[in-house]
Amino acid sequence: MGELSSKTPDQVLDVLGRVCPYPLVLSKKALEKMSSGQLLKVLCDAPASAEDSLPKWAEKQGYKFESVKLPGDTWDIYIQKS
Repeated sequence: MGELSSKTPDQVLDVLGRVCPYPLVLSKKALEKMSSGQLLKVLCDAPASAEDSLPKWAEKQGYKFESVKLPGDTWDIYIQKS
């Protein structure tokens, strides 16, 4: 387990079944409402979002990011607001 995935998230966002750009858009909205230091866990099954748009956006924002690939092409994505 990584640094972020070992913590209890402050909020869980389920975007399973949603395709790009919805996982990114909904994650942005959720993080806007969160305080600095809080952790968002995103349940995602869209490869383009999990492997491309979400990590790039989080890096650009300066947020900590961790992705855990699960069996069945789903991801648990952890984003910590800075």
